[in-house]
Order: sequence, then C-alpha cells, then structure tokens
Amino acid sequence: MPDLVTGGAFLQLFRDFQAATFRLEVRTSYGIPEEDEPYRRFLVGEDPGLDWFEPWLRLMREETAKGKRVERVRVVDEPPSDYLRFELWGTPHNLAAGEDIRYLARSLVANLGLPPYDFWLFDNRTVALLKFGENDRFLGVALSDDPAEIQRHTSYRDAAWRSAVTFEEYEKEHTHPQ
Repeated sequence: MPDLVTGGAFLQLFRDFQAATFRLEVRTSYGIPEEDEPYRRFLVGEDPGLDWFEPWLRLMREETAKGKRVERVRVVDEPPSDYLRFELWGTPHNLAAGEDIRYLARSLVANLGLPPYDFWLFDNRTVALLKFGENDRFLGVALSDDPAEIQRHTSYRDAAWRSAVTFEEYEKEHTHPQ
C-alpha cells in the first residue's frame, strides 16, 4: 500500500484544490478520534456541541468563500445507522459552511456501479482513497493521479451526483429520531 497522507498534509489538500472537490461516503460508521466524545454525547441524547467540528467548518467557510465547490454524496440505509444519524444532525452546519451534501439510498448503489469505498476527488486531478483500520478508525488517504483512476472516479462522481437528492429533499421524506 502506498504511504498514507494524514493530519495537516491531508487538510492541505482542501486548501490546495482550485475549483471543486467531491466525496463519496459509503460507510455506515467512521472512527474519527475527534468525534468520539461528541458522538457518545449524541447517542445518549445530549447536545454534542460544535467545538470539535469548528476547525472543519472554518476551513470549509474559508475555501468556499474563494468560490471553490465542496460536494459530497452520502449513501444512506433506511433506517440510517447511528453514525449516519449523527452526520444528519451535523449536515445543516456543513451546508451553512458552504458544502453541498446530497443523499443516495444504498439500494441504488449497485445499479449505479459505485465502489464499496470512500474517496475524495480533487479538481478531477487527484483521487484520495480513504483507508480505515480496526474499529472503523480512519488511517489516512492514498493518493493517485493515474489518468485511468481519475476517469473511473469521475464517472462514479457523476453517477452518484445525478441520482442523489438534496438534504432538504431527503429530510422531507425521512424523519429519524435524534
């Protein structure tokens, strides 16, 4: 496996892209250490607060204010996993920071030929494959600028984006307990 990009080097990808980045999220849970305590609070019905989330939201506000697009498609089950419910709770904050997040029913994934893994696509030039370890712990990303990989992931992006619905549309059709 190639060296994984982590920490500040990973976040630098979001400062360096020029026009658009896209993420496909297919997992039902993510082990991000900074989210452990807020997620625990969410699960017991407490307010997770936003202090832990603010660095990401600030970065998104800064980059989208430059005219950059940050897009995501989240694959969701019905009912969604606890972690996906946690993400749904946070989505209005992502949207307010300038991200465009869409939702796609897991039942559509196979017909669209989407991969079973998460990735970011930066400016149709770099693919960042997200890698996870034990207990869904995020390990980092493996980067590729191989033209065939870029083309394949651009096709995945286009198929997912065409079929996904906005957060508002998703919320109209689904109500989930917090």
